[in-house]
Amino acid sequence: MTRIEMLMDDIRGRIISGALSTGERLPSVRQYAAQMQVSPSTVVEAYERLAATGMIRARRGAGFFATGSHSSPLSLVEKNPDYQRDVDPFWVSRQSLDADPEVLKPGCGWLPAEWMPVEALRKAMRQLARSDASLLSDYGSTRGATELRRLLLARFAGEGLSASMQQIMLTGSGTQALDLICRFLLRPGDTVLVDDPCYFNFQALLRAHQVTMVGVPFTPTGPDVAAFEQILSSARPRLYITNSALHNPTGASLSPQTAWRVLSAAREHDLIIVEDDIFAEFEPELSSRLAIPDGLERVIRMGSFSKTLSASVRCGYIACRPEWIEGLIDLQIATSFGGPSPMTTELLASVLSGGSYRKHLDEVTRRLTRARKAAAEKLTALGLTPWIVPRGGFYLWCRLPAGLDSTEIARRCREHNVVMAPGNVFSVSQTAGEFMRFNVAHLGDERVFSVLKDVMAACRTGP
Repeated sequence: MTRIEMLMDDIRGRIISGALSTGERLPSVRQYAAQMQVSPSTVVEAYERLAATGMIRARRGAGFFATGSHSSPLSLVEKNPDYQRDVDPFWVSRQSLDADPEVLKPGCGWLPAEWMPVEALRKAMRQLARSDASLLSDYGSTRGATELRRLLLARFAGEGLSASMQQIMLTGSGTQALDLICRFLLRPGDTVLVDDPCYFNFQALLRAHQVTMVGVPFTPTGPDVAAFEQILSSARPRLYITNSALHNPTGASLSPQTAWRVLSAAREHDLIIVEDDIFAEFEPELSSRLAIPDGLERVIRMGSFSKTLSASVRCGYIACRPEWIEGLIDLQIATSFGGPSPMTTELLASVLSGGSYRKHLDEVTRRLTRARKAAAEKLTALGLTPWIVPRGGFYLWCRLPAGLDSTEIARRCREHNVVMAPGNVFSVSQTAGEFMRFNVAHLGDERVFSVLKDVMAACRTGP
């Protein structure tokens, strides 16, 4: 999607959602250009194209105004003849989730089934089958199972984050946790700050909420602080969504200096931060966090168990101010009538409290260390350079040799039953075409490197 198309999609969403009502004046060209960090000429072209569709109209000397003329609901994916599905935030998810078993998936975002604690899950399931009928048949409580919340609070305390049972709730998944937060805090047309690059499903979900996304350049120590402070002053975002530890897709972790400056700027500009801590347990030792020094005042912590335990047993969590929890609970009741399945939370609590869980994490961490080293060597031999060497986790964010585009490589690799994650699916500004994200746990099959080598060679020589 080009920048012009992104602007058109944003304005179209505001009109359809009612954030811009019929007859209301659109932001001036200069104001909107500054807000979206594009040139005025880009805004003019987007406005002119929208005017050609009849959705807005120009008044000489007065600007552009919404007409209310739209015939269909907002589509999350704008279709046109030049549309490249390869760089869409949904692309990797669709290709990975729907792939046949023989398809190789180094672009996916989870560990292989054989890496997960399957036997511990089976044991817990056998115990679950002997539980009371109410556990097997009733709705979940509004806050979620007490035992699992206590286990999470104990983990927080071990990190130095003090919280109470009134500050934590369980959700149907990590994605649902973020969806609830967005429903609670955002309105169509609000501005949300994300890292550039960032987890592609952040973009997909925010697009569904019809908000304006602004990207802040990401560095090996966290967001570019100077750019972060400038964006807070000019765009006035409502939320900032990030991974502080083992950032997706780069694998970087926040430095103490960056954490302090981000929190200081957030306080000054009344910014709320959503810290997705989903990869935390893959760190060899705890890195800096935003929620810990903030004390859950303006930082919301969220996460899930899909990376460490099971992507099939879905459950997420939110930790924040007690009064926000109350509002989030009401939203969860409205959208799913209660918390996650009692069977799910009982299963997870059983595995987490068992003696095998820590051994499982230790073994996975060791395997990832070996896999990361081997993958980096093989990718480097092909000319792909890791942006950094992460301190843990399962991602390598690699720069391609000069002249190669990751979108084209991903498209061609898919023709050979290999799913890749091209850089621009992670980039709001579409400036990561020279990068590719690799999941080192899915690089054990030599066919991945063989296909990648052949495709890169073909891309160098042309069609």
